[in-house]
Amino acid sequence: MNGMPVLDAKADTRDWWRGAVIYQIYPRSFADSNGDGIGDLAGITAHLDHVASLGVDAIWLSPFFTSPMRDFGYDVADFCDVDPIFGTLADFDALIARAHVLGLKVIIDQVYSHSSDQHVWFRESRSSRANARADWYVWADARPDGSPPNNWQSVFGGPAWTWDARRGQYYFHNFLREQPDLNFHNPQVQDAALATAKFWLDRGVDGFRLDALNFSMHDAGLRDNPPAPDTGKPRTRSFDFQLHTYNQSHADIPAFLERIRGLTDSYGGRFTVAEVGGAEPEAEMHAFTEGEGRLNSAYGFNFLYAGKLTPALVAQAVAQWPAEQGTGWPSWAFENHDAPRAVSRWVGPEHRAAFARMKMLLLLSLRGNAFLYQGEELGLTQVEIGFDHLQDPEAIANWPLTLSRDGARTPMPWVAGAPVAGFTSGKPWLPMGPDHAALAIDRQEADPHSLLNLTRKLVALRLASPALTMGNMEIVEAGEALLVFSREGQGQAMLCAFNLGAETLAWSPGDAHRFRVVEAVNGATPTALPPYSGIIVERV
Repeated sequence: MNGMPVLDAKADTRDWWRGAVIYQIYPRSFADSNGDGIGDLAGITAHLDHVASLGVDAIWLSPFFTSPMRDFGYDVADFCDVDPIFGTLADFDALIARAHVLGLKVIIDQVYSHSSDQHVWFRESRSSRANARADWYVWADARPDGSPPNNWQSVFGGPAWTWDARRGQYYFHNFLREQPDLNFHNPQVQDAALATAKFWLDRGVDGFRLDALNFSMHDAGLRDNPPAPDTGKPRTRSFDFQLHTYNQSHADIPAFLERIRGLTDSYGGRFTVAEVGGAEPEAEMHAFTEGEGRLNSAYGFNFLYAGKLTPALVAQAVAQWPAEQGTGWPSWAFENHDAPRAVSRWVGPEHRAAFARMKMLLLLSLRGNAFLYQGEELGLTQVEIGFDHLQDPEAIANWPLTLSRDGARTPMPWVAGAPVAGFTSGKPWLPMGPDHAALAIDRQEADPHSLLNLTRKLVALRLASPALTMGNMEIVEAGEALLVFSREGQGQAMLCAFNLGAETLAWSPGDAHRFRVVEAVNGATPTALPPYSGIIVERV
């Protein structure tokens, strides 16, 4: 493909997920098949050819489970069914079948931290203190003055405790009050979660992204969190005033992960990746992926909320994941459904097209797995959503100081000249970005120099290059704007050089005659790097 050599299948003995490129689909916003303005599973299935054309290894589906949608699917009311707005289990089976025909693995979210308050488990749990599921959630008595059991605050703002008159107790929720936390200290809850995972494995899924995993267990003593030092940064949520010592990150989480790994390994060829958020998540990420008995990978947040892409940021991120025995395998993303679009965060409008090309080359050159978010291959920008159109509960609660997640969740543009750019025949649940129709897939398909076609070329390059897929990575230079690193593996040695700034830089691989250019974007050469450019050269 694209002139790249095909590796000898006997030489490529890696697990399919190691070094993979994984494409994230946010179902509400990908493609609507029935005109209700909300994307659905049938819409995804109908457009999987586009995803397969990118050359990626797998798709990751954000939640599509039964839900009252207070947090758009991350409040699950039935872990083993499809919400009617997305379709049916038969639609999911059809999606799996089509993906596998196209050579795509399918990874789905599993939300183990909490459920919806509409889940039958919670309805039973709250009914009394003596029912069969009384201890499936985190309940605690009020303090003598009626106040919550401790000072824990929720991610979305306000106390992490809600009073329930049925039990005469408070229940704990790290997120919305409609998302009560499950009690994973209870072995029955762990068993129920594993049964859920088995349900989807039996339907053919190839792995799981485990959402908010470090929130899945709490301090049983319910000790108060200590205050966070004032760093001078704006604090828009009560959550920001604490160090989250006791409401999350319990030392027993890895033991539960070993149970998950045991289940997925019994199916063979399955992939597990942890989402671990927080100010300093690396220790937990390593603990969750340590050795061969826990999760396969952890999903890094290093780039998702960074205000600027710098060589130092890249160097610091990759330094956390050395190629050492027992150290887990990293996964990287520049964009996702919770974070603002990178081209809007990292560069001014006049440089976005060039920057999008450079950052795609960079992402696909890093050691680890590369996650692409839907529309990233088109260079979609962050959309400004007015208060009247906001859907994101966190943004509504903290308006106007918390950046809305809605701006990265707007509809995918398929056909430039169609209403809503071909996403739906109805009214979309979020408005289409005003500049997104011009970036639509049909227009970029027809342009051989488009970001879409470059993305295909770069994915093919990565997956055909042992150095880029599995090789070691070493930072050679991380200056103010110049980033240079090496990738070496299976007898292949490459240098990757990037200019992350707006001024041309001089750069050379040294004995240039011993290198050939493998790929270059935005005019990069072995002697000069124009603004926002990048080049990969291979030793010959």
